[in-house]
Amino acid sequence: MKVLVTGGSGFLGINLIRFLREKGVEEVRVLDIAPFDYPEKDAPWLKFTLGDVRDAAAVEKATEGCDVTVHCAAALPLYSEEDIRTTEVDGCRNVLAAARKFGLDRMIQISSTAVYGVPKRHPIYETDPLVGVGPYGHAKIEAEEICREAIKEGYCVSIIRPKSFIGPERLGVFALFYDWAYTGHGFPMIGSGANRYQLMDVDDLDHAIWNAMTYPKDVVATEFNIGAKEFTTMKEDYQAVLDRAGHGKKIRGMPVAPLVFILRILEKLHLSPLYPWVYETASTDSFVSIEKAEKLLDYRPRYSNKQALVRNYEWYVAHLDEFKGKSGVSHRVPWKQGMLALAKWFF
Repeated sequence: MKVLVTGGSGFLGINLIRFLREKGVEEVRVLDIAPFDYPEKDAPWLKFTLGDVRDAAAVEKATEGCDVTVHCAAALPLYSEEDIRTTEVDGCRNVLAAARKFGLDRMIQISSTAVYGVPKRHPIYETDPLVGVGPYGHAKIEAEEICREAIKEGYCVSIIRPKSFIGPERLGVFALFYDWAYTGHGFPMIGSGANRYQLMDVDDLDHAIWNAMTYPKDVVATEFNIGAKEFTTMKEDYQAVLDRAGHGKKIRGMPVAPLVFILRILEKLHLSPLYPWVYETASTDSFVSIEKAEKLLDYRPRYSNKQALVRNYEWYVAHLDEFKGKSGVSHRVPWKQGMLALAKWFF
């Protein structure tokens, strides 16, 4: 099997690439706008193309001769609205068109549970309304529509909707929390923390993607929610990291309305890395049903929320020197804390 992973330089991309090799995949191709600077870059089985999924020619060049495409490339919510829409929508259209042009067996579209917005009823099922939150959620919905049209025309596309996933190489917004835990600070939570907020480990997502790549096409050409099976409240789950850090610190609940108001102002002034999808949903329940994936993909998540958070924290501590002083807008680097870096000294 030869597999193209778009966005392969990212957090999900590198974890998936390593997983695919463990599964015996003969050749992995990577298409990414960011350099591929992992130890595997010189491996004979890996072929990297520096290119943008919005460039149809670059996509076709990377696709020809492959068997499966896993489309992970995305512009995260910290990017501009234009970059988000063109990357998610035009990129998906290009990747799908190339897969069909060169007769690839199937395509796996990595979507997001952001397509559901902030529903009042939980768990969320694949058949629930798609309303989205912000440019990212809306763009993911539009990309999914492109995939569903292809499915109607008889082409196999699996649409994977993962909850927020963490694990080795994941930094981004989670690096903020891990930094506070590592340096001996407590952590504020928007609201009481009594809400249930499902996460997942990237290893479990890799297994779900693999099954979507290898199971019968008439089974997998549909949408799947993917997330942890075991999770408690946000306060309990995140406290596991503070306990692992060993400083005796606690998660502290904060009033929702004033904290959200402050975060909105800081975001508009570009003094906080937190965007609406993070702070507007952090105090509400957010969990999906994984029954469909359990039934059709034999999805059996290995990690609970607590285990995934602690595993990611331990990787963060072990690799701290590698990314100290770095920042950006992807999951591969810590996000600048802005004014929040000052706030941590009150906890």
